[in-house]
Amino acid sequence: MELALAVDGHGMFHVQQKLGWFFDPRRLLAHAAAGPGTQIAAAFWYTGLKDPTDQRPFRDALTSLGYTVRTKLLREVGSDADQRQFSRANLDVEIAIDLLAVAHRTDELWLLSGSRDLERLLEALRIKGVKVVLIGADGMVPRDLRNAADRFIDLQALRPALEKVEGAAQP
Repeated sequence: MELALAVDGHGMFHVQQKLGWFFDPRRLLAHAAAGPGTQIAAAFWYTGLKDPTDQRPFRDALTSLGYTVRTKLLREVGSDADQRQFSRANLDVEIAIDLLAVAHRTDELWLLSGSRDLERLLEALRIKGVKVVLIGADGMVPRDLRNAADRFIDLQALRPALEKVEGAAQP
């Protein structure tokens, strides 16, 4: 089985903060490839950057693990009453293009995201015969997005397999 993996790194960072633990990108790849006969056809990581040098060591480590890293500079989209600035990179178009490009050689897709804007993409991938597994935090993924996937897995259920282990070499 050929599996593609796509991680909305910016969105997943905030999810992991709320959950109180972080997953290891290396362990995610290993877990995805653990099924009998499973090969990773493609692995993508998408993230917003404050500037072009932001997160450089982390991005280099992801690349060395086999991820294709896509980035976009964060931009200010507004502020709240406390004058905190909100930034957004919005890599949904990049996610859609990449996943549609590899759909012809993919049997299953694992998407780690909670972006409602990806609903139509998931529907299109399923029409192409790709089994879509959506991974996110229960209660933080819109119902419409969950309904567009074949299966939803709560990230919390994967904690024993994916959590970063302190002291181990981490990307």
